[in-house]
Amino acid sequence: MTTLFLLLLLVAPSWAHPPSSRDVDDRLLAEKYLRRFYRLPPGLQGRQTSSGAFETQIKEMQSFFNIKVTGNLDENTLEIMNQARCGVPDIGEYNHFPRDLKWENNVVTFRILNYTPDLKKPDVDRAIRKALNIWAAVTPLIFQRLHHGNADIMISFGSKEHGDHNPFDGPDGLLAHAYPPGQGLGGDTHFDEDEHWTKDSSAYNLFIVAAHELGHALGMSHSGDAGALMYPIYMYTTDFPLSEDDIEGIQALYGPNPDHKKVKPRPDAPDKCDPMLSVDAVTELRGETMIFKDRFYWRLRPQSVEPEQTLIKSTWPSIPKKVDAAYENPEKDLVIIFSGIKMWALNGYDLVDGYPKYIHKLGLPKTVRKVDAAVHISDTGKTLLFSEEHYWSYDEAAGTMDTGYPRSIEEDFPGMDDEVDAAAYRHGFLYFFHDHVQYEYSYTSRKVLRIMRINSIFNC
Repeated sequence: MTTLFLLLLLVAPSWAHPPSSRDVDDRLLAEKYLRRFYRLPPGLQGRQTSSGAFETQIKEMQSFFNIKVTGNLDENTLEIMNQARCGVPDIGEYNHFPRDLKWENNVVTFRILNYTPDLKKPDVDRAIRKALNIWAAVTPLIFQRLHHGNADIMISFGSKEHGDHNPFDGPDGLLAHAYPPGQGLGGDTHFDEDEHWTKDSSAYNLFIVAAHELGHALGMSHSGDAGALMYPIYMYTTDFPLSEDDIEGIQALYGPNPDHKKVKPRPDAPDKCDPMLSVDAVTELRGETMIFKDRFYWRLRPQSVEPEQTLIKSTWPSIPKKVDAAYENPEKDLVIIFSGIKMWALNGYDLVDGYPKYIHKLGLPKTVRKVDAAVHISDTGKTLLFSEEHYWSYDEAAGTMDTGYPRSIEEDFPGMDDEVDAAAYRHGFLYFFHDHVQYEYSYTSRKVLRIMRINSIFNC
């Protein structure tokens, strides 16, 4: 995504300097976004828009997406505004319908009016049925398909203005929208035909988008939890898509499944300011810091204090959803990702051909089944690999493991725990992460200098 710069001038009470065309474009984008999703009142555009109303709605949006509330049109806010998403507003009172609408009959009918040329008709049918089954698994709802006549949920593909006076916007941007239970448009679900629809991760996955939109068609509103299916931003996943938040929401409307079907919801997104937060892996990537936790990673950029949280699978669909360890080798411009007995290499955000490889190719013994932490020491050209109570030293230039290893973590790093969850190296200091604690360790004097909570890295 194009890098977006901090545009504080855009939200100042007056223009101190003539705005650039980029400033004006970003301001107009923000106004359009806020009018559509956060009830910014209609009125004059650009610099003449009420700065008070604009700042209020920016804050409301920032609060919904759990980013730092500044009231400014900053980089993080603009980046969210540029992401592909659902066309339904995020603020309930701005919806075209009151809250808690639901279908009164547990047998809900649906009809597919037309098809996208991007997929075979059976693939579209399967995606829609699978999406409905996700909601049926946790409720008493039964979905019955009609091939003629009027159904509760009418499903169609269309582009731009497509008959409901709620136009789409071309490729990317708005992917789809749906209306809540009711008469007329109620329940109707529309997909933007200008998108490219797929059954995998190569473009927009129809099943994932349909499951979200059909949640709206059943009465669900948007969730601010990035781990929820009803989060408005598109995220690809291979998991069962419903989180606890989704299940609680739909069951508040319809109750649980009377057959007591057992489903395992995906966990909620981790909270970066949880005082008991632990992490799975930490690495640099071309000047940015990547912090992995469960199915997610946070991306910290030097120019921004607010981390961006994303599903691992949304960025790298072909690597596992859980990362055990990671490190960057800046000399080779590679990041190595470990999961179980395999490892993947990234060049920037692109996967390198020839991977995954087995971790034992590095020279680790076959008894090691996972790498707990990894860190590259740029001053020495060595990479330290940690597993349980021991660690190894890998010579990146020679491509071989150093002799005399494994060695004891407890003996070689006094003051540390005997296990490591993640590790990083900056300016001569090692940072070890274990449970909810972060140790700052002097690599030269071999002693712990500070002990901090892990989420201090997020300025919590």
